[in-house]
Amino acid sequence: MLVYSHRPEVRESIIEAVGRRPAPDVGRVRWVEAAGIAEVLAACDAGEADLLILDGEAQPTGGMGVAKQLRHEIVGCPPIVLTVRRRDDRWLATWSEADAVLVHPLDPIEAAEVVAQVLRDHRPGTLTAQ
Repeated sequence: MLVYSHRPEVRESIIEAVGRRPAPDVGRVRWVEAAGIAEVLAACDAGEADLLILDGEAQPTGGMGVAKQLRHEIVGCPPIVLTVRRRDDRWLATWSEADAVLVHPLDPIEAAEVVAQVLRDHRPGTLTAQ
């Protein structure tokens, strides 16, 4: 899993909330941290991420714009979870074509459940509505 934010404390809070094993049936996850858009794009191009968690408040390029770009430019784009600071920003995540949205401060139980469900929904051979 790749977590993107220009702020190390935000990446850390996301990793801590989701944990190393969000659910028994999805197994352990290995985290890759990205502080910049170039790292996100390189990881996606190399197929190194099976799920992206993007900080909607990242600077200078926010996670919502990154999500929209990836959806339109990466064939076989991994599923995307966006984090936002305000509940009212959830509609922007819909515009960005994210698979799920989490609101800061992250609730560890909700974060793990959301990530686990997105991983389940995007297993090879699983049909998803998009």
